[in-house]
Amino acid sequence: MELIIGGAFQGKSDYAKKQHPEICWREGRDLGADEIFTASGVLNLHEFIRKEMQAGQDLEGFGEELIRRNPNLILTSCEIGYGVVPVDAFDRAYREKTGRICTVLASYSRKVTRVICGIGTVIKDA
Repeated sequence: MELIIGGAFQGKSDYAKKQHPEICWREGRDLGADEIFTASGVLNLHEFIRKEMQAGQDLEGFGEELIRRNPNLILTSCEIGYGVVPVDAFDRAYREKTGRICTVLASYSRKVTRVICGIGTVIKDA
């Protein structure tokens, strides 16, 4: 697994596509619950998480299941845990769930890259 993270509008998707042109990239918001387990590349994992939470899915253990079922997946996700804590309860839960899932995925990923202004910096290369 490989995880590419960064803030909003920092060039993660373009970076991922440039690094892995062979991948058939899918948007997280467009994936069904089972499709993420067979995708080769997912852009904007955080949007998949939001969609699933809005549909009432718990997502407990999702990170571990994703690692087990799709260990060669390449993902991008926004780092949404910085800044002001949202007032809305759902947005706080979404922010926390996304952070916890990405933490699990990063711990198992062979490579983690952080993208800022379109420039990728490898922060883990196992």
